[in-house]
Amino acid sequence: MSHDTHSGKCFCGSVEIEVTGQPAAMGFCHCTSCREWSASPVNAFTLWQPASVKVTKGDKNLASYNKTPGSTRKFCTKCGGHVLTDHPGLGLVDVFAAMLPDLDFKPGVHVNYGETVLRIKDGLPKLKDFPKEFGGSGDVVAE
Repeated sequence: MSHDTHSGKCFCGSVEIEVTGQPAAMGFCHCTSCREWSASPVNAFTLWQPASVKVTKGDKNLASYNKTPGSTRKFCTKCGGHVLTDHPGLGLVDVFAAMLPDLDFKPGVHVNYGETVLRIKDGLPKLKDFPKEFGGSGDVVAE
């Protein structure tokens, strides 16, 4: 496996994925949906071009859930482990950073910081919602 290929698996190992190349972006999301889905105060994301993400094992064990048309969240039907989220409007796939243990996670931004329940002082830009190019205001808020 090259340094530009990273593998991950669900909690039980029934579903495995592989990403190749470099992510389009990495960061933290503070929105209510991500917090509720991940059962944590913040979600670490890595965004990839769809062609860079491949399910290599257990595709039949992958189910989907749509709370909104903007996201298709995918999880293992055996263990319930969260695997990835398709964002068709953005043309990107979010592979949760925790799914890729050997990826050098270098976050560049906090999105939806206007909804945060956990203040993080790390010097990274904190966007109220999303960047303008992703349909947000692009407004930066204070740490």
